[in-house]
Amino acid sequence: MTTILIIDDDRGLNELLTTYLGQFGLQVLTTVHPDAGLTALRTQAPALIILDVMLPDRDGFSLCRDIRKESTVPILMLTARGELADRVAGLEVGADDYLPKPFEPRELVARIQSLLRRAGMERVPEPRAERVHAGELLVDLRGRRVWLRNVELELTTSEFDILALFLGHPGTALTRDHMLETLRGIDWEAYNRSVDIAVSRLRQKLQDDPKHPRYIKTIWGTGYLFLPTPRAASEKAHDA
Repeated sequence: MTTILIIDDDRGLNELLTTYLGQFGLQVLTTVHPDAGLTALRTQAPALIILDVMLPDRDGFSLCRDIRKESTVPILMLTARGELADRVAGLEVGADDYLPKPFEPRELVARIQSLLRRAGMERVPEPRAERVHAGELLVDLRGRRVWLRNVELELTTSEFDILALFLGHPGTALTRDHMLETLRGIDWEAYNRSVDIAVSRLRQKLQDDPKHPRYIKTIWGTGYLFLPTPRAASEKAHDA
């Protein structure tokens, strides 16, 4: 059974979601305090975290940042205000999706299922069973793992999805609209800036300088271009 961790100080909502999500085969753990949420992450290894922005002692953005220091687990943030600034802030600190309160429970389920599919936690068709080299990157498309100069990178679900999209279109300028359409699962369509934020996060992990790019070049007014030409790597390539 897939385990979901909810970190929200609204005990009533936690109880309702525990019952509702259980109908979809999801086991739900709930905590009302950020520190307890971190403990549950470390001890229970949930497949996905639902994180409220407004928490006691610290906000969800700060907690999301700390979670990202040690885990790439998909994070869906809840925000009571639903303001654009909150959504942007959530993506900037590493959230994979967001949902404004109040929300329809069925929409929450759909977003959870989408994130789990993208993270490979549900039975979905596997990506191509191959590894590819691109510059100094080695990418395991099946295992969703990435190495840069023999050091494994910790990419979030969204960051890996973007990298895989680039690998499938080398030498082709991808428009933001194309990326928005392809990377469904996050509410990308709300604003194009979400693509820029996610690409910026990926660039940082690839140690790629936007002014002198080796991997991702910005095409002003259009989108992005992935520079290296991927080539097949041996399935027995190192497992650094």
